[in-house]
Amino acid sequence: MAQNGSGKGRNGSAGGSNGRGAGKNGRVAKLRTVTAGPVISIGQDFAAAEDFGSFAGKSVLVTGGTGSFGRRFVEELMARAKPKRLIVFSRDEYKQYEMQSALDGKDARALRFFIGDVRDVERLELAMREVDFVIHAAALKHVPAAEYNPFECIKTNVEGAQNVVTAALRCGVERVVALSTDKAANPINLYGASKLASDKIFIAANNMSGSVGTRFSVVRYGNVMESRGGVVELFDRLLRQGATELPITDPRMSRFWITLRQGVDFVVSSLAMMQGGEIFVPKIPSMNVLDLANSLAPGLPHRVIGIRPGEKLHEVLVTEDDARQTIELQDRYVIEPLFRWWKRTPYVALGAKQVPEGFRYASDTNAHWLDAEGVHRLLAGPAAAVQAAASA
Repeated sequence: MAQNGSGKGRNGSAGGSNGRGAGKNGRVAKLRTVTAGPVISIGQDFAAAEDFGSFAGKSVLVTGGTGSFGRRFVEELMARAKPKRLIVFSRDEYKQYEMQSALDGKDARALRFFIGDVRDVERLELAMREVDFVIHAAALKHVPAAEYNPFECIKTNVEGAQNVVTAALRCGVERVVALSTDKAANPINLYGASKLASDKIFIAANNMSGSVGTRFSVVRYGNVMESRGGVVELFDRLLRQGATELPITDPRMSRFWITLRQGVDFVVSSLAMMQGGEIFVPKIPSMNVLDLANSLAPGLPHRVIGIRPGEKLHEVLVTEDDARQTIELQDRYVIEPLFRWWKRTPYVALGAKQVPEGFRYASDTNAHWLDAEGVHRLLAGPAAAVQAAASA
């Protein structure tokens, strides 16, 4: 394999290290054809069967594998792909036990459970031996907790990212996709700042891969409907406890929303098409927090509690500064890296276009919004979401 990506890449695929040229096996995965409008707003399907086919016969490791995303990722991969090994890497022994018990008997022969922390680079190296793909989902995500425990946040989110990169390079991993957040765009809290630093580490890692050929990319999206500790879970718990009102931080507040399945699909499809160095941003709907509360509990009064330290009124996924190197596809935006060797040719072949000067993808100016029906459809599952999109 040639240095810095010339000639053939790892395992003989065209494009070489650092993601130059075509993708896996000399091709860039095709995007699933979507139509504009309500389909993107409600029932967007980001991954095609061929994207999951990229995992066939591969060894895959997911850090933070017992978290909301990690668990759903494992379940989807077991159901829709045939990986050789599927390694759950996390530090919580009891969550691993629960997950292993729940998945027992569901053709779980490929499953492996590694107890470890991304702060421990030696343990990561042991876990990544002969691994092809890494999905990095481990992070300290709670904004107030990060503000109160800054050293711990940095150790996990920043030093942990460095350790994942180091282990992946030493073990010759083929591709790494790191999960990010809308809070990393123009961050005002430590969690967002730590994830911005993490994003920069993973993008810059493409310059370090040399003849190893490891490629690194980032996926950035908004709030996950079903995530543990999220506002939807909070409202649901309060309603089950018989709450007579719901706490609202600010009635003007808006957020981007995505379901766990959509998040998994988006990561899978991004891994299939990545060249190395991109930040992938899905086209997902926004919703006002007041409308969300009214959707889940129509007629229930609200109590305004104020914005917490480190929170924004609205979130941004693509800033005006990022727009200068952002291209648009049918179902996503791609923020390109500023590498000398970078070529957008594979994305142009997929119909990519440069976004306009001054473009900004923010939750308050988004063209796609959820209503009460859309929220319930999303929470009900993919089939209901598609039905809602078709009838819209």
